[in-house]
Order: sequence, then structure tokens, then C-alpha cells
Amino acid sequence: MEKPTIIVSRVDQLTVQWAQTVVDQYAYGARVQSVALLSCDIGTTTRVQLQVEYEGDQSLVRFWFVKLPSERVVVRWITALPRLLQTEIRFYQQLQVHVPVPQLAVIVGQHTAGWASTLVLHHLKEQNAQPGKPGDELSIEQALKVVEQLAILHAKFWDSEQLNTDFRWLSGRVRRLEDFLGSIMAVPLMKLGLYRADKLVSETVKAQAVQYAKNRRKIMRFLAAGPKTIVHHDCHPGNLFWNTQGAPGLLDWQMVRVGEGIGDVAYFLATALEPAIRREYENQIVQHYQHCLVENGVQGLDAGDLFQRYQAHLSYPFEAMIISQAIGGMMAPESSRILIQRVTAAVEDHNAFAVVGA
Repeated sequence: MEKPTIIVSRVDQLTVQWAQTVVDQYAYGARVQSVALLSCDIGTTTRVQLQVEYEGDQSLVRFWFVKLPSERVVVRWITALPRLLQTEIRFYQQLQVHVPVPQLAVIVGQHTAGWASTLVLHHLKEQNAQPGKPGDELSIEQALKVVEQLAILHAKFWDSEQLNTDFRWLSGRVRRLEDFLGSIMAVPLMKLGLYRADKLVSETVKAQAVQYAKNRRKIMRFLAAGPKTIVHHDCHPGNLFWNTQGAPGLLDWQMVRVGEGIGDVAYFLATALEPAIRREYENQIVQHYQHCLVENGVQGLDAGDLFQRYQAHLSYPFEAMIISQAIGGMMAPESSRILIQRVTAAVEDHNAFAVVGA
């Protein structure tokens, strides 16, 4: 018998009846008494915080975090074509149990063959944790802790045969379509994003970025040439959470895929550290990442090669922030401004576009 659907398309459909359908799938017999909307944030997805009360039973999860396709039409279509929310649902259904880093606990997720999808997770309140914000400026101590978690994640799947078997879908048809569309649209979106970024990006970097967009397909092949593992691919401060002991976890697995681990480190350091701090400590942090990989069983790494790959991968967080600026509505304007300034400084410091041959 087919399960009743939990898929909805609007926030006003998150009713008591809908919540009862969710609860019936993991705690049959429990009765939902009320559902209260705590907040709603619209970006790459529509993110809703709910408080759910039950009749009698107080042991069930009361605070829910619900993700729906974005209510912003342009953003919804941009994210629907590569099936980003569907990818995250599949991550929680098939991959989460294998990933050895702190994450949100999942309640239930469903998606259709089209863009319709709904994901219900434990709210961070249930884990006594606090979410990060995209524009957060992290300390060196926090950065080292995040890099340690990334190394644990990457080492777990480093050149694993599972990437070609159980997790082959991470580099399958949908990801290839995403890369194809990204390359086709790279130049117009890059030019629009740079126009909107205005003086946040120097004219020199703007010219290099347009050249990068023209050569994006070749550059993506270059960036994919390193050792393969599972990567988060969107590791900025807003996709982190912190428990009461100050340990980090990773949120938002929509972009998860097979890639080169140092790319996550480059994305993280370019977005999470104030440029002067990054310049002072990035060598130390990359070395720490390598040390953690070795501790977790990865051998044969050359420090010089690793740092050069780090420099090359700095081009991608720049692209991601500028394309987000072009699409609009994916991030709060102030956070977008801060992140564009940080990633621009990173590509300038390392001449990253020259490293990737743009």
C-alpha cells in the first residue's frame, strides 16, 4: 500500500492534518494537537520552523525544520532543474547513516519525479545546537574544528569503491545535467552577477571571472582531477551549526556530490574567515587538514600539491557567490555583500583564476 504523501507546496498547507500524516509514518497512534509557525525564511528553499504539540505524549519531537521548494519563482526553477532538494532528501534517506560528521536528524522526506518535494528534520533546538549565519566571521579555533570534520568526512570515502557502486547517483545524470547547465549559463550569469556586485569586485578580477566563465567546462574538469571523495560542496558559515560544547556540524546537503576534498576546505576558508585572518593562518589550516587526513588513514599526500589544489579551488566559491548575486533572492543582501568581499580577496591573494588556466 502506498504511503500517504507529505508533499506540500505552500507554507499554509503545513496544517495539523499534514503534521498528523508525518507523525503517522514514524509514531503511529500519536495524535497531533496543534501546529504553530515559528518562522519562515525564503532563499534557495523555503525554510520553515514549526512547533508541534501532541495529545498526551510529550516524548515526541516538538520542534520541526521543514524545507520546501523556494517560493521565489526564479530561484525555484534554478534549483528544480538540478533537483537540489531531491538530492538532499536522498542524502538523508540513503547516505546520512554512512557520513561520520554531526548532522540534523531526519523525520521524513518525500519527492516526486518533478520538482515537488518536502523534507522534515529535527529543529536544532532538539539537539541543543545553534545555527550559523552566512556572514559569520569564525575564529581560528572554530575553523580548525570545521576542517577536522571535513577531513573525517573526506577520509571516510577517499577513493572508495562505493563511489562507483552504492553512491554512484552522486555523480550521475542529474549532476551531469547541473554541470552542463552551469557551463551553458556561466557567461551571462557571471556578467549579471558582476554587474550587481559593482565595486565589491575589482575590474581586474571581473575580467578574469568572465574568462573563467567562458572556459568553465574545461576548468570543471581540471578541478575534478584530484582524488575522489564525497564533498559537501557548499560549506559556508550559514551551513554550519554549533553544539553547546562548540563542536560544528554540517547543514544543507543539497549540493553533495563526488569531488575533491580540498575544494570543501577552499570554499570554507574563503567564506568563513575575515581576509586578514585567512592570509595569516590558511597555510596552517591546510596543513592541519592534511594531518587529519593522515590520522584518518589517507596516505601519499604532497603538501605542495595539496596547497596548489587549494588555490585552484578558490575559484569556485567566487563563482558560487557571484552566480547567487545574479539570480537574486538566495541570500540576505548583507550576507551576500560580506561573502563576495571575502571570496574576491581570496581569488586575488592567490591569483586563483590563473592557477586554473582561466
